[in-house]
Amino acid sequence: MGQSEQEQLPQSDPRLPPGQRLQRGWPVLHYGPVPRFKPLTWDFQVFGATASAEKHSWDFEGFRALPRVSVQADLHCVTRFSMLGSEWSGVSAATVLKEVPPAPGVTHVMVWAEYGYSSNLRLEDFADARTVFATHRNGEPLTVEHGFPVRLVVPHLYAWKGPKWVRAVEYMRADRRGFWEERGYHNRADPWREQRYSYQEEPGDGPLR
Repeated sequence: MGQSEQEQLPQSDPRLPPGQRLQRGWPVLHYGPVPRFKPLTWDFQVFGATASAEKHSWDFEGFRALPRVSVQADLHCVTRFSMLGSEWSGVSAATVLKEVPPAPGVTHVMVWAEYGYSSNLRLEDFADARTVFATHRNGEPLTVEHGFPVRLVVPHLYAWKGPKWVRAVEYMRADRRGFWEERGYHNRADPWREQRYSYQEEPGDGPLR
């Protein structure tokens, strides 16, 4: 969907979760500086409780050679804007799980990005068919400000659960809070239930603080 079409959508569009507004354009939001991409040293790792008990990694060309998918998905930011109808293409989380299976008992993953940024996800959310390590949006490569070379998109959760500049996935047998979750954001982050902040959590929503 082009921007001109998006501008015609009403703010009452049924694709908008509660408390969200339609965003025209794509704001740049992130914590910390924009990292410098170094293709010769860049890699993507999967570690932790893997089925083989070993770490696996791809270099930049190896990761780009993995099977690609495209998904139509919205992006909902906890700051209350929603960007509707984007096409995200890249490597699905399901492909990563197939290439590097988790060990029995894995319930969660931690997605790691540059500078030690992290975001935790339930395995079922990570494994969702529309969760994708995106390299392109609407057919164009991501800009570095928006996460080039790889950002995670988890369409059914608030956007902070999908970090920019992803470098690794850690398989975990128990939940552990990520960067924003340690700083007061909700552990599950369902926009349709407005799970924005940790004080809204109910028993079972996350590890004890």
